[in-house]
Amino acid sequence: MSNVGNNKDNGGDNTIEHDKKVGFSGRSGVRLFEAMTLRGLHVRNRVWMPPMCMYSASARDGKPTPFHYQHYVSRAMGGFGMVIAEATAVSPTGRISPCDVGLWNDDQVAAWRWIVDDVKAAGAAFGVQLSHAGRKASTGCFAIGHENATVPRDQGGWPTVAPSAIPFGEYAEPRELTIDEIHGIEDEFRHAAERAVSAGFQMIQLHAAHGYLISQFLDPLSNQRRDEYGGALANRMRFLVEIVDAVRAVIPDGMPLTVRVSATDWATNGWNLEETIETARVLKDHGVDLIDVSTGGIVSGVSIPVRPNYQVPFAAAIRHDVDIPVTAVGLITKPKQAEKILRAGKADAIEIGRAALRDPYWPLRAAHRLGLGTDLIAYPQQYVRGAFRD
Repeated sequence: MSNVGNNKDNGGDNTIEHDKKVGFSGRSGVRLFEAMTLRGLHVRNRVWMPPMCMYSASARDGKPTPFHYQHYVSRAMGGFGMVIAEATAVSPTGRISPCDVGLWNDDQVAAWRWIVDDVKAAGAAFGVQLSHAGRKASTGCFAIGHENATVPRDQGGWPTVAPSAIPFGEYAEPRELTIDEIHGIEDEFRHAAERAVSAGFQMIQLHAAHGYLISQFLDPLSNQRRDEYGGALANRMRFLVEIVDAVRAVIPDGMPLTVRVSATDWATNGWNLEETIETARVLKDHGVDLIDVSTGGIVSGVSIPVRPNYQVPFAAAIRHDVDIPVTAVGLITKPKQAEKILRAGKADAIEIGRAALRDPYWPLRAAHRLGLGTDLIAYPQQYVRGAFRD
């Protein structure tokens, strides 16, 4: 898909240009290491690290720490083309856990900036995922306990909100949002996007997947409102579309805006691929440049057929039917596996998640396995002596 369309109304286009570059060399042959341009952003290859929560804002102030510096900069040095920062809350009450990072105040901008600068200096593009957890907020993590449960108020938890007063599993029941509160959260996304630009991030992703607040509005199992934000699909997607418009209006024309979706919640009468495709068409018209395709998260205890490539067919369907760039993610762990997905036209980039936690240098190892020498990829000069070899 060399051309995915040009939307003149959104201040730019969402065309992916295939530059035929590998790292810094300008030579190609392996799809995974071809460079790409998304809107106005050059990305050196198609190996991306997706957002993965670290629950490591130890002071509970939303600020990233030296841990985050090490985590993100090491993956940039390891050769990832795009690094996407973890779910970053647009408000304190939008955090998944008290130990989440955020962009709800200017102090957090300064705390992010040194990380952003050095990720980019290492050659990777750096994006950030903006998020509000809704009814899945105020939950525990390894750092504080109460894992997979609501944190009590006297231990740092807070009341949660949602489209409807329907709890997730055994979590605390949320309060239904008013119309004014919905608009207020949309403003929080807009302000967080402005701070992301100030911090130097190069791409913004909206978290509309995995059962968090935007996903809760989309899914009829969690959204039983009877006003303009509930009922028909056009109403259920309204919250997301209004956030897209608010964010697109305050970020540079050349800055990509992406959305992570759950293409299905794997539940009867719940969110499905057909609704995802219809929503993706609307998002494209409103200036979204890429869909990050995942699944699940809205229903507690649902059975998901997890296996290698299990989410790739959803990405392929959205890419084909909507004519918009997509990323594929989910148990993609091997270089040849990733290359095959790209060559089959099922995705435009591959996200390496848990494998990246095991190996910060996964792209460099993958390049070697796919036959590329150190002259054909963006190897840190300091590490060339230790390059992967047979």
